[in-house]
Amino acid sequence: MAKENSAKGQRLTLTYVKNTAEEVNRVTAANKMKLADKVAAVGFYVVVPDFLYGDPYVPENAEKPIPVWIKSHGADKAAEDAKLVLAALNNKGINAVGAAGFCWGAKVVIHLAKSDYLKAAVLLHPSLVTVDDIKDLMNDYWAYELEVKAHLAILGAEIDKSSPPALLKQFEEVLSTKPEVDGYVKIFPGVVHGWTVRYNVEDEAAVKPANEAHENMIDWFTKYVK
Repeated sequence: MAKENSAKGQRLTLTYVKNTAEEVNRVTAANKMKLADKVAAVGFYVVVPDFLYGDPYVPENAEKPIPVWIKSHGADKAAEDAKLVLAALNNKGINAVGAAGFCWGAKVVIHLAKSDYLKAAVLLHPSLVTVDDIKDLMNDYWAYELEVKAHLAILGAEIDKSSPPALLKQFEEVLSTKPEVDGYVKIFPGVVHGWTVRYNVEDEAAVKPANEAHENMIDWFTKYVK
């Protein structure tokens, strides 16, 4: 699925969240793998771990409403699991890493960015990420004098209850306070939460903004993960 371009010395890991309905899962999984191949094609080594371990949130499951489900799917635990993946990559000589987080995965990436692990991070239609998360990230960079500070791009949807445009603008304001770290926020008009992976490949109107987001993500990693 992925390939490595040793001449560039660029590496990338992707985190992701599965969706709920079976049909949506199939479409999203296929699109996600296509995206991984697209990133690998420009010279990155791509890893796509499932930190939900096959147990995505299912709204129809009355026994596991979100407050119950999230107790066993904390982003902090997933970040610790991700560090094991990154350590294994490091043992392979891969030490320039970027991470992309989709939906719930964005919260995982925020946790990872609070370390020396990442050179760049991209959050795509993030869920559960708060203004305080971004503030804490910026503060930690200097409080702990981290050698590596991940440059952060946030790609959001105009129509998204999880991260509405007003919240994305607040993220942008926080990022602007630390010019030493490149921060970028882009709101895609007319799209909904999940548009980067949850789309019909035969729907040109849906494919176009998804591809644009993919290219933005790749450009970000190409710029900083080296």
